[in-house]
Amino acid sequence: MAGIIIAVIQVIQMALSLYVYILIASAIFSWLYAFNVINSRNAFVESIGRFLYNVTEPVLRPIRRIMPDLGGIDISPIILILLIYFIQMILANPIAPFLLSLTM
Repeated sequence: MAGIIIAVIQVIQMALSLYVYILIASAIFSWLYAFNVINSRNAFVESIGRFLYNVTEPVLRPIRRIMPDLGGIDISPIILILLIYFIQMILANPIAPFLLSLTM
């Protein structure tokens, strides 16, 4: 039973780490799109942009509503990344040992 709990926690942590990479990719893509570095009329580029937007926007929108206006600077991805790292630390430190102690 302990092995299953450890596996579930590790899968959750891997998914959160993958989401951090998606957030970083979304931020970089938005900068490249804003500075017209990439061709916005290319169908492949548009599909990547749409995917990144659809995956990150539902989570970033509530953070943007709470954050004050910083004059065009969007720090909501940074706030979300810090929140994800906080969740990962909680999973790794207090929760995992507690769940393991319950199974023994």
